[in-house]
Amino acid sequence: MLSRIAESLYWIGRYLERADAKARVLDVHLTRIQDEPGTDQERQLRTLLAAMGVDPGDGPVTPSSVVGLLAFDQESPASITAALTAARENARGAREILSSELWEALNVTWHGLAERRMAAAVLGPQVFCHYVRERTAMTTGLISTTMVRDDGWRFLSLGVALERIDMAARMLSTPALAEGRPSVLAGLLRSVGGHDTFVRVYQGAVSPANVAEFLLRDQLSPRSVAFSLAAAESLLRELDPGLDDRLGVADGARRALGRMRLALEFRSSAELLDDLPSLIESLLRLTSRTSDEVTSRYFGKSLLVRWAEEVAL
Repeated sequence: MLSRIAESLYWIGRYLERADAKARVLDVHLTRIQDEPGTDQERQLRTLLAAMGVDPGDGPVTPSSVVGLLAFDQESPASITAALTAARENARGAREILSSELWEALNVTWHGLAERRMAAAVLGPQVFCHYVRERTAMTTGLISTTMVRDDGWRFLSLGVALERIDMAARMLSTPALAEGRPSVLAGLLRSVGGHDTFVRVYQGAVSPANVAEFLLRDQLSPRSVAFSLAAAESLLRELDPGLDDRLGVADGARRALGRMRLALEFRSSAELLDDLPSLIESLLRLTSRTSDEVTSRYFGKSLLVRWAEEVAL
């Protein structure tokens, strides 16, 4: 596979997951602000922007300004619109690999953004967020049902896995666990699409320790860090099985992912909470370093397209 195509597919996965995750996060935070009008809105919004790696500047931070930065700003890689635009542009460069249905879904999604933005001005930004979530869910379904499980699918899925690790770490960096209120913890779970699963697993026992344990190391939840670490490891092994030998794993990226997965697996719930700041920092460094190594190994000779920079925390 051409490195240009592989790179396009990898970034399609990352950008689609980024758009979906930010639509969830934005929807949950805006709903919380509406439901709890007495809270310090600006502090909450600044915390959200900090987690997303966005500098709001020195002016006041309002719900409308945050929606502009995280949803509509076409110049910032931190926005939903920019992520979906980048996903479509990457898809244009890989149309010979993608199914016609998948390309059409990405293209229709992009063309519908302007209309949903106008609707959001009248009906509220949740209309835009719901549209993005529905369209990315459809696109993800088409990826699952129309793409051959070859290296192209592996690169795309690797992008999704790394983005999920990054987003989970960013959400855990917010003060939600420290606050400990059930409503805030429930909002954190909804932000990463794990609330219903958590309720079934923990029988509704919402506590900071349970939430951290679920998001970090539940091995059956597809949005947990542990699940995504294992998926990324498996995909890297399938992309280059020749790196394994009788002496162990020679792939530095896989070794780092495996060490982090084991570090989470063998910590107690209390240790997860105590070590959370350092774990979050390690996870963010890990995803950035893994992305750099994948780029260097597989995409290093691809000079035709300059991709948007990743957002750093």
